[in-house]
Order: sequence, then structure tokens, then C-alpha cells
Amino acid sequence: MVAVGALMQMVANEATAQPAVAEPVTPQVVAKGLRHPWAVAFLPEGRFLVTERPGALRVVQADGQVGAPLQGVPTVAAGGQGGLLDVVLDHDFERNRRLYLCYSEPADEPGAKANSTALASARLSADGARLEQVRVIFSQRPKVASTAHFGCRIVQGMQDSRPDGTVFLGLGDRYSERDSAQKLDTHLGKLVRVNLDGSVPKDNPLVGRAGALPEIYSWGHRNIQGAALDGQGRLWAVEHGAQGGDELNRPLPGVNHGWPVITHGVDYNGSKIGEGSAKAGMAQPVWQWTPSIAPSGLVWLTSDRYGKAWQGSAFVGSLKFRHLVRLQMKGDTVAGQQSLLQNLNQRIRDVRQGPDGLLYVLTDAPDGQLIRLLPKP
Repeated sequence: MVAVGALMQMVANEATAQPAVAEPVTPQVVAKGLRHPWAVAFLPEGRFLVTERPGALRVVQADGQVGAPLQGVPTVAAGGQGGLLDVVLDHDFERNRRLYLCYSEPADEPGAKANSTALASARLSADGARLEQVRVIFSQRPKVASTAHFGCRIVQGMQDSRPDGTVFLGLGDRYSERDSAQKLDTHLGKLVRVNLDGSVPKDNPLVGRAGALPEIYSWGHRNIQGAALDGQGRLWAVEHGAQGGDELNRPLPGVNHGWPVITHGVDYNGSKIGEGSAKAGMAQPVWQWTPSIAPSGLVWLTSDRYGKAWQGSAFVGSLKFRHLVRLQMKGDTVAGQQSLLQNLNQRIRDVRQGPDGLLYVLTDAPDGQLIRLLPKP
């Protein structure tokens, strides 16, 4: 892990030394002073809901004022990559005020080091100051003593352009348990799908299969850090490889994505992982990054606020290279990529499309920012 840290510092130094480039968008800081913000959701009246990895959930006003931490947030196992992570508002939020939170859940026994990824539903109080009716609807099994690879991206399912009452949750292999990504009796290294009440959808691919957990939708994932629906309502995800081999995938029910049997990357010490880069019965990524960009956050731009050329593009944050990646899509393939926000030189943790059709990003730092991307004339 020391080598990884050194590599990241080298990348940061190189990024700092790069000359300024012409940017096709203008970043406008909406709010600052956020502690390692991880995800943003859009509240009515131009307000925002932002998670901070150490464990706070805050409302950001339209004028950028950052509120006090909300009460009632679940206790998180903060440390390393763990803490309070994703947040998504229910499709019917303006009526029911429900939301979904993903976080690293501590062990049940006091003092135990094991933890796991959990998904909870909650209701935002009428005054916006606290969470009510908090209920865990999914908890990854087994719990592992690790501070890495929690995954934790949430997507509500859609069918025929309508919410179908399900939710997807991208999970990680917890780093030390990577072989479990191929085992169907654990949730490690999986994409799971549950109903909004935590029950298992009857059409999940492994329902009724002996020795398999019924929540599993796809498997062979390393560490899903971005997930989103495209303009057609289809699910996509990005995940971290090891040293090289970050992936853009389109998960389908019952598909094995191969980790750690196949990968386009190598281990941090340069050694080979698994059996190679391809194997029968295991899906290839739609796109892979070598060297790794450490992708985080994913959104499909459906608006035309930046012109027709960008409409339908996918946007992915890069933690490692400190920029935003635009993937030009041609059908289900990537026709090209473009680096944005290089002058910002900040780790991009999340990217979302707002109700105004504009893109918003969060920067991962002790003094993190929420930034709106304005189109240039």
C-alpha cells in the first residue's frame, strides 16, 4: 500500500506541474468547507443534500450556506475508505420525503473491528433537521475487518420509464477477501438488488439457486464506485481495478464480471492476478482504463445544456488524475474520452446531473467543494 500512496503522490505532483488548458466549462463553487464529501442529492427549491465520509449529512442551501449535521443519521464505521457514503432521494421524494443512505456499518458487538456495507431507508423531517423512520434494508454479509472496498453506490431501478420498486447497490470485495467475489454465498464483490422494503425481488437471477444469496444480481466485481442509469433506463457501473484495469460495465442479471479470475490490471507489486484478461463465461468491460484513473461517480447527461455533442455522454470522476472524464458514447461502446476540470486539480468524488440539467461535482478533500459546471457560450 505504500507503493500506491507514492504513486498517487507522483500523479498529484505531475498534475500540479501541468500547464493550464482551455476548459469547455466554467466551474462555479456552490459550497465549500465540506469534510470529504462523498455524494450529493438535489432537494427542492435549489437545495442540496450532501454526505460527508466522517459521518455527517448536511443540507446545503441554494446560496451555498452549509447547515449543521442532521440528527438521526446511522452510526458509521468511519476510517480508511469507510464512513457515510452514498445518498439518493426516492423518486417520489416531494410526496414521501424518503431517501436511501449507504454507509459502512459497524459490527454488532462493541469493540469488534468487523464491518460491512449497509443500505438504509429514512425520511427527512419536515424541518429538514433530522432523519426519521431509519431502517436498514440491506446489510452485506459477512462482515469483514477491513477499511477498504465498501463500494456503496445506489441506483433506483426503472422499468418502462417508471420506478419498479427496486434498488441496486454496488458493493466491494473488501480488498482482503477478493476471492469471495466469485463465491455466491457471500455479498462480497457483488451488485445486489432488493425491493425498497428490503425484500428480495422474485425475478432476481439467483432466486431459488442452492447455495446462492438471492439478493445477488451480478458478481465478479472489485469495488463499484459509480453507478447510474442511462437515458434508456439501463444500468451502468464503474469500478476500481488494482494497478490498471479500472472498468466501465453494463451489469446484466446473472452475469459474472470476472474479478479476480480475469482483469486488465496487475497487483500493486506488479505480479499477475488470476488467469489473464479473458475467460469463457466471464464478461469483458465495455471500457477499461490502464493506467488506473480511480473512477468515482457516474452520470449520463440527458440534457442539452452543453449542446447536442455532449448529450448522451457519460461522465466519470477521477480521484487519481484529478479530473472529470467525458466518455463519448456510440451505442453501447466508447468512441472517445475527454479530460475536463484539469485546471481544478482536485479529486472528483461524485458527479450528478441536477434538475436544471447542469452537471455538479464534489471534490474529495478536508475542505471539499460542491461545484456547478456552467456551459461556456
